[in-house]
Parts: sequence; C-alpha cells; structure tokens
Amino acid sequence: MKTADEIARAAVLGSGTMGHGIAQVLALSGVDVALYDIADEPLAKALARVQANLDKGVEKGKVEVAARDAALARLRTTTELDAAIAGVDLVIEAVPEKIELKRELFAKLGDALDADVLLATNTSSLPITEIAAAARHPERVTGMHFFNPVHIMKLVEVVEAKESSEEAVELSLATARRMGKEPIRVQDAPGFASSRLGLAIGLEAIRMVEAGVASAEDIDKAMTLGYGFPMGPLKLTDLVGLDVRLSIAEYLAGELGEHFAPPRLLVEKVERGELGKKSGQGFYSWD
Repeated sequence: MKTADEIARAAVLGSGTMGHGIAQVLALSGVDVALYDIADEPLAKALARVQANLDKGVEKGKVEVAARDAALARLRTTTELDAAIAGVDLVIEAVPEKIELKRELFAKLGDALDADVLLATNTSSLPITEIAAAARHPERVTGMHFFNPVHIMKLVEVVEAKESSEEAVELSLATARRMGKEPIRVQDAPGFASSRLGLAIGLEAIRMVEAGVASAEDIDKAMTLGYGFPMGPLKLTDLVGLDVRLSIAEYLAGELGEHFAPPRLLVEKVERGELGKKSGQGFYSWD
C-alpha cells in the first residue's frame, strides 16, 4: 500500500449526505476524486453542495480562492463504477446503510482492484468484518466513519475489523489526518464508540419528548447549555435522518438489548415520512 501522502487518486461511492462531503475534503487535501452514484441527478446535487460549501468557506475566510478552485478541478462525477475506481489508491464507500448492498459492492471492488488498494466503508454501525468478508483480500478493508457535516466535523472513527491488517489501519488513520481530521481507533463492535453512545442519548431524548417531559427545543437546550454539546441530540437526529437513526436502533437492539429499542414516536415519525432536515420535518421544521 502507498503512504497517505502518496495517495493520488480516490473514489467515493455514494454522493449523498456523507459522500459528497468526503469527496470535498479529499479533493481539498490534494487528491483527485471520482464521485460515483447510480444516476446523474444526485451527482448534480452533490456538486452543487460542494460548490456551496466551498464558496461559504471562502466567504468566511476559511478557504482560499485558489484552494477552492483547485479542489473543484480535482473532483469529477460518474455513473460508471468501473470508471470511478480505475487507477485509484483508495476507495471510500458511502452508500445507504444496507449490509447486502455494501457486501455486493465490496465483492465487486475486491475482484476489480489490486490487493494494495485500501478499501474503507463509512458505515456508522454495520459490522465491518461482515462487509470486509465479501471482498477479496479483506485484510485491506477498514471502517472510516465520518461525521456530518463532513467538511466541518473533525472526528473520524477508524474501525479495525477482524482481519484488518495493521498496515491498512495505520493508513486509514494517516489518511484521515491528511484530510485534516482527528481519528480515533476502535474495534469492530456493535455501534463502535460514537454511534453507540450518541444513539443512547438520542433515543432517551426522544423518549422524553414522547413522555411530555419537555419540548424538543428545551431538551436540546439542556444539553447544549448544561453539558456543552455543540448541538442537541434531537436537532442532530434531524440532521442525521430519523430513518437512519431508526435503522441503527433496530440493529443495536438486536445486538445489545432492548435498551436500544426505538421509541414508538421515532417509528411513527418515520412512517409519516418525517425524516428530519432532508424531508423538511422531523423534531423541527426545516425550510
């Protein structure tokens, strides 16, 4: 495998909430990035988001004009998987949280790419070992769990699967640092570190709303002003997506016990299509 500084070309698979942000940060770090999705429309939206993020960075004096223009020049989009991964040193997968989909994709990647190409999944809770098992040379697979919004949040969880090599883990940590992130190293356990802790707080906050303890706004204010959280757990749930939180809760309830069972209010909101910011309504109304 190449060193982190030697990584020249990367593919990001999935252009949604996480994928476009990962592609943006990689491009800013000097890597040529192919952003892949199955249709042109989500790719066009992703490029518009990247452009808006970078323009805002320039307005705030956090990104130089030349750095913005160079990052945009390094970023291309494609609906052809083979074209996306041709000649890459790194692949970061950020497709929806469905393990069958991820395993199918990693099987294709394992067959198509040499053993020295680092493969990483951005899953927030699914077992890395099970995803890696679908790939040829699973020792080169790790988890790289980024946080939303990717271009702002510093944390990356680097998850070591059962067969992950030390070289792959160290390269994942170094790559995260090259991207300006602060990585932590965790083992492949249900929910890893962040999802397990964050979800426990988020689910309890939902139960409090359900029981009428306080409004969503006041519960969030308790955590931001009382405990120094940068964002309250219910607003964060809206940003992550209520459907995503529900899926993770159902998985962790099966793995770790009923204390992760999703509250009825969460289930009902998802059934009504109240998915948070992406649908315009969650625990908050979003314009």
